[in-house]
Amino acid sequence: MNELTDVQKVLGIHFNDPSLLRQALIHGSFSNENPTLAPVPNERLEFLGDAVLDLVVAAKLYHDFPRFSEGDMTKLRAVLVRRDTLARVAKGIDLGNYLYLGKGEDATGGRDKPANLAGTLEALIGAIYLDQGLETTAVFIRRLLDAELTEAVTRRTDTNYKSELQELLQARQQQRPTYHLVEATGPDHDRMFTVEVRLGDTVLGRGSGRSKKTAETVAAQAILKQLRDDFTH
Repeated sequence: MNELTDVQKVLGIHFNDPSLLRQALIHGSFSNENPTLAPVPNERLEFLGDAVLDLVVAAKLYHDFPRFSEGDMTKLRAVLVRRDTLARVAKGIDLGNYLYLGKGEDATGGRDKPANLAGTLEALIGAIYLDQGLETTAVFIRRLLDAELTEAVTRRTDTNYKSELQELLQARQQQRPTYHLVEATGPDHDRMFTVEVRLGDTVLGRGSGRSKKTAETVAAQAILKQLRDDFTH
């Protein structure tokens, strides 16, 4: 049970019924090779977790972004619950290390496959829901997806902030801002980029994000706010 104790520490969740956690980590390949030891894979929990995830994300978007249209929320939810996003989040907490995989699946890189990681994360959500209820599960989901939500919302407004800054500076200074990558830190699955915005040789500000575009948007937004504040004082 040591590996289950480790997983619970990583998740920040203490299961009342650890068997639910174990089941969430059992891939179909492991069940096929060990039908007596693990007859039931995590697919049913994955089905449940997928539904809970959709509900929690939809509720968060509805409450946090009252000006977003139904279409806006649908697009953002799709970004947050898609396989690539869930796999990236799962990889960020090293979930692959704890999967029960068949020997063949393990040998072919199953611990890093996006489908396995995303499916297991959904199964975990289903297990947490059954063990802890909706409120605890919602807190868990929001904590895991907070950075992804910020990134998705930032990308949505990327063109607006950068365009507004360019228009403002062209009107006031007759120049266009330029964006320069200052540094990129962190592991490949969790990179952090820092971008500097310049007007000629003058540095207007910096921004950081999990992609260059996000860093540029964050910088443009902050500079816009500062320029507008200066203009009104």
